[in-house]
Amino acid sequence: MKEMYVSEIWSILKTSHGNAVLLKPREKDVAIPVFIGTLELQSILIGKEGMSLPRPHTHDLFLNMLAHVNLSVRKVEIYEIKDDVFHARLVVTGGEYTNETPLILDSRPSDALAIATRKKCPICLASSIIEQTGVPISFFIDEFEEDPEDRHSSLREQLEQAIAEEEYEQAAEIRDLLKLLENEDEL
Repeated sequence: MKEMYVSEIWSILKTSHGNAVLLKPREKDVAIPVFIGTLELQSILIGKEGMSLPRPHTHDLFLNMLAHVNLSVRKVEIYEIKDDVFHARLVVTGGEYTNETPLILDSRPSDALAIATRKKCPICLASSIIEQTGVPISFFIDEFEEDPEDRHSSLREQLEQAIAEEEYEQAAEIRDLLKLLENEDEL
């Protein structure tokens, strides 16, 4: 059994290569970028923000079906990377499935993350994935380190662009980072 680290969605980025969810293991100072599609990103953001929708989306439907047969997603695991593709699974318990013998369902990482955000269940990363793909947190923060005014200016531009593109969740993340940086500058 591989060693697993409980992780959280640290940030969500739009890059020139697509959308990336940055997962951060609690005990480590690294982030693991998982690239996903736009629709999957929207579903993760809906779950992360706890938004209720007038009609269930696919991930909501899946969880409703599980609940109807007394099953529940206990955790999600991103357990392997093969040929640059992450592999995830849902660990399901209830009924005949116990903590000792759970039902394991293969999943795309993006779907697993969308479900985890809705269930507020743990997201676990295999240590081998962290070793292979972990990027130091400083990489994401240090890019603004040249001049404090430059990093504020760059973030303000990103914030304006996110608002113009109606990417309000991303705008909120950038706003929070700006507040954090302004508080640091005051110290």
